[in-house]
Amino acid sequence: MQGAVRETSPVAAGSGGKAPRTAGSPPAPAGGRARGGLSLVEEGRLRGWVVPVLLAVLLAVCCLGVLLGRYSLSPEDLFAALASRMGGAPVSDRIDSVVFGLRIPRIVLAVIVGGGLAVAGAAFQSLFSNPLATPDTLGVTAGASVGAVIGLLLSVPLIGVQLISLVFGIAAVGLTVSIARHRGRSSIVMLVLAGVVVSAIANAVLSLLKLTADPDDKLPQITYWLMGSLASAEMRQILLGAPLIVLGSAVIIALRWRLNVLALGEDEARASGTSVGAIRAALIVSATLITAACIAMCGQVGWIGLLIPHIARMLCGNNNSAVVPVSTVLGSIFLVAIDTLARTLLASEIPISVLTAIIGAPVFIVLLRRTGGRWS
Repeated sequence: MQGAVRETSPVAAGSGGKAPRTAGSPPAPAGGRARGGLSLVEEGRLRGWVVPVLLAVLLAVCCLGVLLGRYSLSPEDLFAALASRMGGAPVSDRIDSVVFGLRIPRIVLAVIVGGGLAVAGAAFQSLFSNPLATPDTLGVTAGASVGAVIGLLLSVPLIGVQLISLVFGIAAVGLTVSIARHRGRSSIVMLVLAGVVVSAIANAVLSLLKLTADPDDKLPQITYWLMGSLASAEMRQILLGAPLIVLGSAVIIALRWRLNVLALGEDEARASGTSVGAIRAALIVSATLITAACIAMCGQVGWIGLLIPHIARMLCGNNNSAVVPVSTVLGSIFLVAIDTLARTLLASEIPISVLTAIIGAPVFIVLLRRTGGRWS
């Protein structure tokens, strides 16, 4: 694990070790030019067509997700259902229930969770200068899972399970930070190692809780929850976690320029006038809130925070001002597509994490083959 963590910047490495022209400006990695030849960046900024095209793809995937399912809908059914909510002719109760009671809440949740996990993963990979960093690096996923399992064992309502999971996830990261602090300071290496320790402890507690669960009732419920699903999506649930995800994502997107400066190294960042401690804390807190809220709402969802930022870097280079927003939209597109497949491929719904692993692992292998394992 120690070998995976580097104190040098992926941006600095990609620029041949040369210092940026001005101390406060974002470093310009090898193009912002993507390794695969296609570049979405020009002169350090996203090309004008990139965001509209990505949003159009997201809208198309969302519309397709509403139409597909065990009860298929036609585009006319969808337009009629939308018109009925805006004063048009009423539609059948079944169509209204399928569109507004089942599919739109799931798609909204998938957009929020997918984008949130992707932007948190992009922030952690850059902050820790570690290509293997994910949103659960600091133990938030394991902690949130323990909280959710406790809630399920106590048979509290779903909203209570989510609240307990959220609290335990945030508490796990708080424990990680407290372990990592030494003489009033905490280094990146200490944070990562402390996260490994806290995750191991939380996973051991999780195993003990599963061991005590009723094998006929609670254990299947716990197992299915831990594999991740959007089946329980409803607007009240979304309103609980969405503000934390939106807030955390907004902070990371606003600080994406500072990620480039932090990637140069702590000494260089301080020399440029950057408040390293405050910005690092803001990024960690934001990513923690995002991840804890996502896990609380839909269980464990793997691979998005690891895979999507790498795809964004292949398209944009290492400039975080482009990688972060592109990762956000790509994460939303990916999870909406995965959820649509999860509920349409088989008669019974496939857990989200199963599909993300089946699809994500081969894609990651392709990325490794194309890049030769070079992250920077």
